[in-house]
Amino acid sequence: QLQLVESGGGLVQPGGSLRLSCAASGFTLDYYAIAWFRQAPGKEREGVSCISNNGGSTNYADSVKGRFTISRDNAKNTVYLQMNSLKPEETAVYYCAATGWGRLGSSWYRPAEYNYWGQGTQVTVSS
Repeated sequence: QLQLVESGGGLVQPGGSLRLSCAASGFTLDYYAIAWFRQAPGKEREGVSCISNNGGSTNYADSVKGRFTISRDNAKNTVYLQMNSLKPEETAVYYCAATGWGRLGSSWYRPAEYNYWGQGTQVTVSS
């Protein structure tokens, strides 16, 4: 069974940092581009960042550029999202997703491009 499992969420103060992990089981991530999305209550799911299958290409939403870093360790079958300088408005459930395309271009932020989704991890930014 193909599964993506997110971890690393939690409660953090504004300006703080968290590192999210997305671990795959049942398949190898080597051939998949992986993205992170987030969804706050009452809002649409938003693309945060994406990394190509070999890690050579990354994309970021404008709102997180310079603060978030996506990376992957294919040997560990895991993708990471380092989040720094977090803001209260970034409170949301964060999801990782995989697509069979090794690399996405300008459509990377569209949820419909992804075949597999994790269950999400809650990130709460609050003092």
